[in-house]
Amino acid sequence: MAAIEDPLDVLDQLPDAARIRSRKLSGGVATIVADATGLSAKDAAELERRLRSAAEAQPEISEVRVAMTAAQPQRKLIAIASGKGGVGKSTLSTNLAVSLARMGKKVGLIDADVYGPSQTKLLGTDERPTATAKRLNPVQAHGLSFLSLGQLVPAGQALAWRGPMAASALGQLLDADWGDAELIVVDLPPGTGDVQLSLVQKARPAGALIVSTPQALSLIDATRAIDLFGKVSVPVLGLVENMAGYTCPHCGEQSDPFGSGGAEGAAEELGIPFLGRLPLWAGLREASDAGEPPAAGDGAEGKAFAEIARKLLTQLETVDG
Repeated sequence: MAAIEDPLDVLDQLPDAARIRSRKLSGGVATIVADATGLSAKDAAELERRLRSAAEAQPEISEVRVAMTAAQPQRKLIAIASGKGGVGKSTLSTNLAVSLARMGKKVGLIDADVYGPSQTKLLGTDERPTATAKRLNPVQAHGLSFLSLGQLVPAGQALAWRGPMAASALGQLLDADWGDAELIVVDLPPGTGDVQLSLVQKARPAGALIVSTPQALSLIDATRAIDLFGKVSVPVLGLVENMAGYTCPHCGEQSDPFGSGGAEGAAEELGIPFLGRLPLWAGLREASDAGEPPAAGDGAEGKAFAEIARKLLTQLETVDG
């Protein structure tokens, strides 16, 4: 007598067959378990539809149950970079992360500026992270989760680390228990060195945002950062011009101590999106020193960061599409 063919063998003909972890048919009920690791929510739903449709087409099957493992939306890393220090990259990283969280995103923030961590100050907390099963548990502040080496070393202590040690520290931050975070904002150190390359090798970012002041000196280094991400095939989501203009609180006169429009011109020349400019604000400095990110409020500074965050999400959707 010929062996009875399994109706679920039809699944082997699908291009997604390698994602099927188990399948079972009992009493006309088909149970399929598939792995959706690395898929977006849209692609995971499409995978489930294809599996269900193929099984339902078999006359021996009256009901189909599909279970998806790792079916959460794909977590995306956004690298915030600059070619040089002192351009406000960390402050922008903090406020963009807070803005994204206020938009309903589940956000994590990694302070990967190994030699000059500042997120504990910017977020106003010295709480130390706990660890479970050798994985760090991020600290909660202002609606987001964050980790920084500033939480793990005494204040003021210099980290005299060579590249491999810095890369190892970054790995511990990336491997932390980020729970259901959809977006991880990574505040990188200045330059184009070991930490940047380690990030790309260990957890390729979905894209990078470059921060520069308008002056030519800053733009030279920003261009190097853009070139680095181009060489490792990480999309550049845009360029932000920081410290662009200053309004005197006494006379109201507008001045441009770092020049004006340089970053916007450079973005156009390089063919990358320009996401906006942020002026010098005394209030931003005061709020940052107090650990109260302006993006957590509805003032002019908060609205400016929110606008850049919206443009950033638009660009992220564009490169995903």
